[in-house]
Amino acid sequence: MFLSCGDALFDLFAHPGENVAGIRLDGHVGGSPLNVAIGLARLGNRAGFLCKNSEDLFGTRIRGYLDANGVALDWVMPTTRPSTLAIVQTDENGAARYVFHITGTADVSIEASDLPAKLPTELDVVHVASYSTVVEPTAGALLAFVQAERARRLISYDPNIRLPIQPDLDVWRARYREIAAVADVVKASDEDIEALVGSGRSGRALFDEFASDAIALGAGLVVVTRGGNGALVYARGGATGASAGHLVDVQDTVGAGDTFQAATLHWLRAQGAIVAGSLELGAANLDDLADFAASAAAITCTRSGANLPTLDDVERFRASRAGVAPDR
Repeated sequence: MFLSCGDALFDLFAHPGENVAGIRLDGHVGGSPLNVAIGLARLGNRAGFLCKNSEDLFGTRIRGYLDANGVALDWVMPTTRPSTLAIVQTDENGAARYVFHITGTADVSIEASDLPAKLPTELDVVHVASYSTVVEPTAGALLAFVQAERARRLISYDPNIRLPIQPDLDVWRARYREIAAVADVVKASDEDIEALVGSGRSGRALFDEFASDAIALGAGLVVVTRGGNGALVYARGGATGASAGHLVDVQDTVGAGDTFQAATLHWLRAQGAIVAGSLELGAANLDDLADFAASAAAITCTRSGANLPTLDDVERFRASRAGVAPDR
């Protein structure tokens, strides 16, 4: 079983109104780790979500959406604090830009005392991501949580940097190293890596350096996503994998990285690489991992908002694209 933790919000997509004084908003449940929980459930896994969730209009919809997608609600804690809102604008290529309303909101109000004292034995993967790892008190609570659970469960981490929420990169960098030190699986986008390393470099040499450093910190698997240019996978011991980008009609990129994360974790479970809360890759086909996750993310890009695919969706997509060679 998987447990994803942290961000739970409403994405409000902004569209020009009929006149200069108007803006039309189209809302959808979002949040990086929430999307991962949804993605895992849609791929056929048992998944739960841990968060503080508002009792307001948006929070009620968030809870209902999790429930409708089969995500366990055991760790969704009600609060009277308001829901986090993200105003989303997309450019002509579908890339998203965010403005967040997050001060005093529900999902960043988790205290250490809110954390579960005991988890079911069948829960063997904990995932954390994004702004909930840097905004207090949730950030400190989740750090303590993964540090305490590392000996019993596989820890998955995606920094998913959101500078409009925390503009100080030093905060992100410090927290990245703390969580990466206990993480088994680290996934980061090319933009995240450039921000975290801060060297002004880019390209394959930078990704290799990032992966090597993450593995030195303790990760057994590092995944680098490069948008339309595909993905790279690095394993402790030196094995690597890659996938080409998939050319699709992009509606927007919202939720694509989260889809990749969910698909990666699903693939690891399906291939028997998660054993009693530990990562055991053996001779796993890392090219196949990269292609499976990239295919899932490409499907999400063809849809408006974070509308993640089912396993049937991914299998049909891959069957239609068979024969595309990985871009190493």
